[in-house]
Amino acid sequence: MLWFSESILDYKVCKLGCKATVIDIINSMVQPKGKSCRWMACLNPHSYTVSTNDITFSSALKNADWLVPDGVGVILASKILGGSIRERVTGSDVFFGLSEALNHRDEHTVFFLGSTESTLSEIKARFERDYPKIRIVGMMSPPFKPAYSCEEIDLMISTINSVSPDVLWVGMTAPKQEKWIYENRDRLNVKFAGAIGAVFDFYAGKIKRSHPIFQSLGLEWLPRFLQEPRRLWRRTFISAPIFLWHILLAKFNFKTF
Repeated sequence: MLWFSESILDYKVCKLGCKATVIDIINSMVQPKGKSCRWMACLNPHSYTVSTNDITFSSALKNADWLVPDGVGVILASKILGGSIRERVTGSDVFFGLSEALNHRDEHTVFFLGSTESTLSEIKARFERDYPKIRIVGMMSPPFKPAYSCEEIDLMISTINSVSPDVLWVGMTAPKQEKWIYENRDRLNVKFAGAIGAVFDFYAGKIKRSHPIFQSLGLEWLPRFLQEPRRLWRRTFISAPIFLWHILLAKFNFKTF
């Protein structure tokens, strides 16, 4: 799959754009299932910076089948490094794009893993209205904790596999969700899994996504930062500068870490 990606700081970032990425995911779903489920993760300046101090998270991102450029910083990095990525692709973009596409095909099934029971209830109500041809076969709210026991992981996997969904959306926040899919992908009887984090809260209406104008200008982070400064200040004032610094070092062939 290397033909549709380019290297940014040793991460193979998908350069297809949203529509082509969705088509590629759908094409992969109709192929014979391999040893493990195929899955998607998002790369942005914050996830990159976190990965520099988390080997498992770094391995997860590097082994995702689709690592989409989620953030204007990644677009800027591609330009600086002479790449060709010009379209930002977020977890929301893939969620809506894939759901819309599958809703126009033969019946497909989906499972939501993550967030709270109340959020999952809101997701279920809206999803059934928006995509009536896609059947929700399961939803599960795992415990809110830094790490899960083997018994808890086994329960999650057995619950998912008991209904064998076509699509598994995981919203546990990064980096936990990416590491969970990466470490358990060989055990999942799923055609496609997507680590989409805050999309659960956006779709349920718990958090308001930035206006499309801000999204088009590459400033989606600004309204979100103003809404949640305590939670997002680190990624804005620490992760973003570190990422840009590493890009500049790579541009001039200096080792980043």
